[in-house]
Amino acid sequence: MVEPPAAAFRRVLFHGALRPELATWLAADGIRPESFREHTWTLAPDEVGLVLGGAELAPALAFPPPPGLGEAADRVGLLQLGDSLAGLDPFWEARLVFSLPEDALQPHRARALLASFRILEERARGARDRRALMVRTSEAQALVEIGIALSAETDPQRLLETILTRARKLTSADAGSLYLVTPPDAADSLTFVLAQNDSVRFEFREAVLPLAQPSIAGFVARTGEVVQVADARDIPADAPYRFDEDFDRRIGYRTRSILAVPMATPDGRTIGVLQLINRKRLVMPDATTTGFIKSEVVPFEESHRAIARSLAAQAAVAVENRRLTESIRTLFEGFVEAAVTAIEQRDPTTSGHSHRVAALTCALAQAADRAEDGPYAAFRIGPDELREIRYAAVLHDFGKVGVREQVLVKARKLSPGGRELVRARFEQAILSAGADAWEAAARNGGAAAAVADALARRRAELEACWKLVERADEPSVELGAAADLDALRRLEFRAGDGNRVRLLTEEELACLAIAQGSLTPEERGEIESHVTQTFRFLTKIPWTRDLARVPEWAYAHHEKLDGSGYPRRLTAADIPVPVRMLTICDIFDALAARDRPYKRAVAGDDALRILSALSQRGAIDADLLRIFVDARVWTTASPA
Repeated sequence: MVEPPAAAFRRVLFHGALRPELATWLAADGIRPESFREHTWTLAPDEVGLVLGGAELAPALAFPPPPGLGEAADRVGLLQLGDSLAGLDPFWEARLVFSLPEDALQPHRARALLASFRILEERARGARDRRALMVRTSEAQALVEIGIALSAETDPQRLLETILTRARKLTSADAGSLYLVTPPDAADSLTFVLAQNDSVRFEFREAVLPLAQPSIAGFVARTGEVVQVADARDIPADAPYRFDEDFDRRIGYRTRSILAVPMATPDGRTIGVLQLINRKRLVMPDATTTGFIKSEVVPFEESHRAIARSLAAQAAVAVENRRLTESIRTLFEGFVEAAVTAIEQRDPTTSGHSHRVAALTCALAQAADRAEDGPYAAFRIGPDELREIRYAAVLHDFGKVGVREQVLVKARKLSPGGRELVRARFEQAILSAGADAWEAAARNGGAAAAVADALARRRAELEACWKLVERADEPSVELGAAADLDALRRLEFRAGDGNRVRLLTEEELACLAIAQGSLTPEERGEIESHVTQTFRFLTKIPWTRDLARVPEWAYAHHEKLDGSGYPRRLTAADIPVPVRMLTICDIFDALAARDRPYKRAVAGDDALRILSALSQRGAIDADLLRIFVDARVWTTASPA
């Protein structure tokens, strides 16, 4: 480091705040700084003086020097070096003011003084450049961090808030607003979606502005140009935009400097406008009046344009990606709705089942999340997992599209049309009984009255058997004893060819002997296959990472904790909590839903009683069922 010449100057008179770096440099050179507030400054005959002050002192430092310099006034003059020290302190635009009286301008002294000034100026310039580099590095790092934050944010509202907050912080803006072009593919209008203000609290109301309106935001959205205004109330009359003071009046604010930049996508479409308002700069006040740091509104600088445009470009990509994600999600929601409609159209009696089960499952998951004690006190579920559960629940029965309709809608134990076929045989048996009675009477010489009595007894016997068939044909919700069908098994009648045949086939007797429900083992196997069909269908969909478990959860919704479920006979260790919730809700709605051809609706209390029996048996999760009941989750989706 070049040392300043000795005795170049010995003391500094300063005004305001003296930055520590500058004070250190001066002290290292043997220079003593003194405050201008002392109003006395006495120099030895061989000393020269330097006045260091803010820009506001420059006009006053003209010969004669300001009062307070005492006898040293004849040895202090002016030499203004400009703003070279401005980088030393953001609170104070420092200037050096120095001169020598005419008789002191000796060549060696003048050269020494100028060398000292150059050294100090070089130090100031170096400090300024280092500070500028630090600022640019900090800005670049901030833009990188903002880009990462914007790409990671999934909530649309928080995304917009992050954009505006970060932009204001980078540009020291006191306030700001955000506008989005709506609809995004037509550019018909601007929606005022967000406003922030550090100085004034107000209630924000979203508003829609026509793009044709000559507002600053509208102009930026239409043209894609940047607008930078030093004072919003001093816009030239020939400018193609105007500042609307209505918002300022409503919230009691004064807008001065404005920087509005377009949010443009990589393909050049403007999808919004980022507007920054009132850039603030901190100011170090006169130490004689106050010790508090003040701020003042100043115009935005060129560097802020570049920063704002860069951030707006990142924000545009983030908003566009979010819109694309939302449109894909909407598209998928439509697909799911169409899939569920296809299922329900095959069996209208189950209409609404999938959506009710989804509503019940989500409500149970949220109730478990709120549990303060018990095994689920630590259970937590976020919005992404809740959406995953909802999709699994609403699509859990989609595989039924692959089940034969006659099995899917089978109302009674006998196959569709089978009941009518059996009844036709009973009618034929009654006719056959009449023919048998007349033949017997003809052979034995019986009277017509005897024939009528015999026919009446046979008809009554057959009608009683038919009543038994009707009762046995009705399915039971709960597992019960098989019907006593021995009487039916012995029934015979004479066919048209004269041979005697059984009234009911073994297959029909097996159907009537079903202890629960209306399905034969073969038909039940076909119905149960819908779970596998659901899994096969759902695995064809390229699920995103946050929905990757939907096929597996839907696949397991008929599994039981005790291994009695299907199709894989999983046990508790292999059944995740969301599936346990789905199972409970599916069973409840299947029991309590409106009357179906194959069963009567079960009252809510009875449905809960059946669920309780299943939990006691270890088939379903007893703790989740307790939450289901205590939180009255079963009232969330009323069975139709």
